[in-house]
Amino acid sequence: MSDDLDALADDLAEFDVAQKPVQRSALEERIIAGFEDIQRFVEKEGHPPRHGAEHDIFERLYAVRLGRLAGHAEYAELLGPIDHQRLLAGAVVADDQDDEEVDLDALASDLKDLEDEASDITELRHVRPAAEKRAAEEIANRDRCEDFDKFKPLFKQAQSDLDAGLRTTRPPETSAEIEAGRFYILSGQKAYVAEVGKPFKQDYGDWDARLRVVFDNGTESNLLMRSLHRAMSKDKSSRTISDPTAGPLFTDMTVEGDEASGIIYVLRSKSDLPIVAQNRDLLHKIGVTGGSVQKRIANAKLDPTFLMADVEVVTTYELYNINRVKLENLLHRIFEAARLDIEIMDRFGHPVTPREWFLVPLFAIDEAVERIRDGSIKGVAYDPETASLK
Repeated sequence: MSDDLDALADDLAEFDVAQKPVQRSALEERIIAGFEDIQRFVEKEGHPPRHGAEHDIFERLYAVRLGRLAGHAEYAELLGPIDHQRLLAGAVVADDQDDEEVDLDALASDLKDLEDEASDITELRHVRPAAEKRAAEEIANRDRCEDFDKFKPLFKQAQSDLDAGLRTTRPPETSAEIEAGRFYILSGQKAYVAEVGKPFKQDYGDWDARLRVVFDNGTESNLLMRSLHRAMSKDKSSRTISDPTAGPLFTDMTVEGDEASGIIYVLRSKSDLPIVAQNRDLLHKIGVTGGSVQKRIANAKLDPTFLMADVEVVTTYELYNINRVKLENLLHRIFEAARLDIEIMDRFGHPVTPREWFLVPLFAIDEAVERIRDGSIKGVAYDPETASLK
């Protein structure tokens, strides 16, 4: 018999009509969202919201809203199916609703005034909520960063990347994008997330984590991820600083529609300076030009950037559809640790410090170019001790 009933059920299932989802207006959705906030309060506190000056201002606010909802029969049809706690039946109806009609538009507008960006009605227009106060206190509560020396070069490099266009700034998005190793701008200061602790769940159900944030003025703060995000959301001038990028990738091969952008050139000096003669095979000038390399080096012996000497072209890489300035800055940043520190006199006797010469083997330059090409250059820099990219 049981098998027959199962077979019948299967047959009938073929003729079931799928229930269409209920289409609600944005106004109704906001009313329901506001009621669900009250329900969450009841679940957390164990009792309906109450009136009275001795209670928290947000509890009293919820009590007023609940009374308004309960005072109008037309809302029962909208909220009744989700009122599993029977809050509407036990609510205290405000006296001002007996003779005055409050429509759905007015109530939704009232609730909207109290919504924050997460559609949560726990924030008054002129009252700072406890969460915001805690966030401000955490941001303001900073200690001296004892090991700031190891972070100072990072801030310097980040600013250099911004100046060169290798990094950009954008408005903050969500707390999920806050990661270790990222830079942010808060209250006019650069902030570096040095460490992210183990994630944990807050009492209200959201995930959070404890951060170690170092600021460019030599202070640090041990604050929550959501506190940092909340502070950035309140600060209209706050920004997220992007990771360094070389811009569009380039290739050795052209395809139809490509526009030539320039050439990376690697040069070797013929100077008789002792430091050059001793490192002739290791010392290279790395540059980018939009014209002919031969024209660029034609007057090398008169140009202090070429060490006031003739040069020979070691190798070149042709570029397509790429920002030459950004690429040159990126290459120089990669090999910064191997930059030649030298000062020479120009033909007028003025001291000049050339900035494009690096004590780096050719194979390392080849690898850097290849990494830029395949997109794996992020976070890579040349290590002089091992003569390799790391």
